[in-house]
Amino acid sequence: MEQSNQVVWITGASSGLGRGMALEYASQSATVAVSARRMDLLEEVVEEIEAKGGKAKAYHCDVMSSQSIEDCVDKIIQDFGKLDVAIANAGNGVMGKIEELTEADWKRQFAVNVTGLALTCKFALPHLRKTKGRLALIGSVAAYIPNPGTSPYGASKSAVHNIGESLQMELKGSGVSCTIIHPGMVESNITRVDNEGNFHPGRQDPRPAKLMWTTKKASEVMVKAIERRKKVFIFTGHGKFIVFLAKYFPSLGRMIKEKMSPR
Repeated sequence: MEQSNQVVWITGASSGLGRGMALEYASQSATVAVSARRMDLLEEVVEEIEAKGGKAKAYHCDVMSSQSIEDCVDKIIQDFGKLDVAIANAGNGVMGKIEELTEADWKRQFAVNVTGLALTCKFALPHLRKTKGRLALIGSVAAYIPNPGTSPYGASKSAVHNIGESLQMELKGSGVSCTIIHPGMVESNITRVDNEGNFHPGRQDPRPAKLMWTTKKASEVMVKAIERRKKVFIFTGHGKFIVFLAKYFPSLGRMIKEKMSPR
C-alpha cells in the first residue's frame, strides 16, 4: 500500500521489530523517523533504507527520559513538519523469579515498557491529532498469560494493553486511531538484553526456533494492521492459540505454560 505522504516515527528501531517496521514502511514510500539509544545501529538502518531509495532519518531517544522523548518529537516536527504514524515499540524484558528480582529490576522494566510508552504517546498525540493519524502500541501475548520467570515483562505488557484501551476511549471522535499489537514469538534481540539493559550478541535465544516468525513477516502484518486502524491485533498462530486458551480454557493454558516453563 502506497504511503508516500506519511511521516512515521518508530521508537526502539535499531533492531528487531522496530527495524523491521522501518524497512517495511520505507518500502511503501513513507518517510521514516527511527529512534533509539544506539545511534550507530540507527544509522545502519537509515543507510539500508536509503540504499533502496527510501527516506529515513535517525534520532537519539532514550524512552527512560521524558525530556529525551519530547526533544526527539520536536526534532522530527522541525525536520518534516508533521507526524502521521507513531509506533511505541521500544521495550525490554526483565527475567528472573519474583523472589530473585530487585527493586531496580522492576523499576527499569516499567520505566521502559510502561512509562516510556505512555510518554511516547503523550508527546506524539498533539501532532497526530492534527493529521488524524495512527498510534500503535507494541505489547505481547504475555499480557494474557502467567509468566513464571519473566513476570515483570508480562505485567508491563498487561499495562500496555490497558493503556491502549484507555487511549481508544480518550481519542474517540478525534480521528486518531490506537492499535494495540500483541505478537507471539518473533525473531528479535529481546532475550539478548540483560536486566540492566546491556546487549549480549552471543547469548542464545531460549525460545523454540520452529515457532518464531521472521521479523520481515511480522513487520508486514503489523504495518497492515496499523494502516487498517485495527483496535487489537494478535498474531502468530501460536499467539492466537495462547490467548484463546487464556480466555476460554485458563486451566489448560496454565498446565501447558507450566510444562513449557524452565524450573
